[in-house]
Amino acid sequence: MADGALFIGWNRPVSGREKQAWELFGKSLEYYTQLQNDGKIESFEPVSINSHGGDLNGFILLRGDDAKLDDIRREDTFISYAIEGNYCLQNFGIIKCAVGETMMNQYSQWEKLFS
Repeated sequence: MADGALFIGWNRPVSGREKQAWELFGKSLEYYTQLQNDGKIESFEPVSINSHGGDLNGFILLRGDDAKLDDIRREDTFISYAIEGNYCLQNFGIIKCAVGETMMNQYSQWEKLFS
């Protein structure tokens, strides 16, 4: 079961770079599908966020083994897509996350602070 995740979020395409952003989205989904087929990630889920007045309009959550996700972040393809995302998407960012057992362990440690 996955103990780590990567949250890849964005606001909207930079004006004039909409086509490039759409093409990057397609390439990224193909790449994440290949990572899943190769057993490098457990799953991924693209999410579109409804209008809410904020600056986050979509994200993709990659779930998998924390160490494998660290390796993926050093892959040339991942780095290249991250650079392109920064170029053609507003507020693009990648955040390392804890899920599953790792998240529960963190919460248990926090609980000890208040006991």
